[in-house]
This record gives sequence, C-alpha cells and structure tokens, in this order.
Amino acid sequence: MTGEERGSVLSGLIEVAREAGRLLLEGFERHSSLQVERKDEGVNNLVTEMDLAAEKLIRSRLDDLYGARFMGEESAESLDLSGAVWIVDPIDGTVNYARGIPMWTISIALTFDGLPQVGIVYEPVRDRMYSATLGGGAFCNDRPIHVSATRHLPESVLVTGFPYNVAENPHRAIDTFSRVLHRGIAVRRLGSAALDMAYVAAGIFDGFWEVALKPWDVAAGILLVREAGGVVGSYAPAPADSDRIVTDRVIGSNGHIHDAFYALIADHDAVSISKEE
Repeated sequence: MTGEERGSVLSGLIEVAREAGRLLLEGFERHSSLQVERKDEGVNNLVTEMDLAAEKLIRSRLDDLYGARFMGEESAESLDLSGAVWIVDPIDGTVNYARGIPMWTISIALTFDGLPQVGIVYEPVRDRMYSATLGGGAFCNDRPIHVSATRHLPESVLVTGFPYNVAENPHRAIDTFSRVLHRGIAVRRLGSAALDMAYVAAGIFDGFWEVALKPWDVAAGILLVREAGGVVGSYAPAPADSDRIVTDRVIGSNGHIHDAFYALIADHDAVSISKEE
C-alpha cells in the first residue's frame, strides 16, 4: 500500500468516523434510556444498542471505502489478522458512554498481516480526530502531534486501565498498579484504551500500560503512538519482536522513559492466576 493510497483511505475514514460520531452523540444525549446488556466476560462489560448501530453503520461504509475483512468488537468471530483487515471498536469506553461520562471514542484501523496502515481514534464529544498513516506521521484535527519530551519516569504522568476480570488479578495487574503507585508516580484512568494511547501520542500522557486487550482496543492507538515518535511493545516475559499489533501486556511510551518504565512494570518471575489470552 503506497503512501498516497493510505492518505486516500484516511480521508474517507475520517468521514466515516464523523458520521458514526453524529449517530453516537444522539444516543449519548439520551444515555439514561439506552438499552444496556452485559456480556459474559464481566459485570461491567457492557453493550448498548448504539454500539451495535454504530458498528453496523461503520461496516457498511468501510465496505465501500476499501475491500478488507471486517473485525468489529461486537461481531468478531475470530482474531485472525492475516491479510487486509478493518479493525473497529464502535465505542471504546462503553461503560462511560452508558453512564454519561464524556470519555469514549471510535477506534478504526486498517491493517495488513497485523501491521497497522491507517488509523483514527475519534472523540465525538470534543470533536478531536486523532489520525495516522504508516510513515505519514500523526495528527489531531490536521495538526501534527508528537509524544512528550519527559525524560524521567518519576516526573511522568502515566495512564492505565483494568480488564473486566480484574478481581482475578490477571497477569498480576493489581500488583503492577500498586508497584507504580508505591513509586509515587502519577497515574490516571480514563476507561478507554484507545483514548489513552491517543493521549500518549499527543504528549498529554508519557506512558500507558494495560493487560488482556484485544486488537480493536489498540490497533489504531499503536499506530498513533509510533507515528508520533513513541514506542509500543509488550512487557510479557517473552514479547514478540514485532512492529505489528500487540495485545499481551501492552506498554507504550514517549520512548525517553521506556526502559525505566518497562523495568518497573515487568515482573517476569510472577505467575498469573488467570488463563493466558
């Protein structure tokens, strides 16, 4: 895929995201009357009729934009990343959305064999469109963005999230969080992994980590961070040496703090009490 092709796809993708954003804002205004269901994975793993409507709309528009398989959070039957794949989370931060908390996003990426080519993370409430193409840089509403210049971990502001089965302490997520807090490092929790990574790309946060993610949580965010000059990988005991999508114990940063950040949260002697992904 050439840079020109990526740019053309991105232009169309931005329009798709804005259309879906308008639909979702209508639902957000009446959030208290939404039909909300709980998924099997956890008590706070929710889906609303707006997740389903937005995914349906996005899928129909992407089919016309570029021919690729579709992997959406609400309809995915497999996590096969081979070939060209649209990876979509119609609402990343559904709990926030359903509660009227204005921190949720639309996340869409086009990938080839797991390598993100084009991606957007869109905040409809604030009308912030974070976008990136492979080799083309990262932007917010057409303005170039870059990771922060923070060089020392104790001075950083980090962001994280917890899986729906956090009570089971998968990959010692609670212990890791506690370890960061005991170092006195500032940590925030927004409730949307895609937004977390977009904010790292924009230099708002200096680093991000989270366990038990799925491709639709991170595909666009990974591209944003990397194209903004940051680093994204895994802090698993034997992380894949890859520039492709990672979902197993994800760590992202501005690059300057990465080694110290990795050393702090990696716990390779620990044994998770939950099943591996």
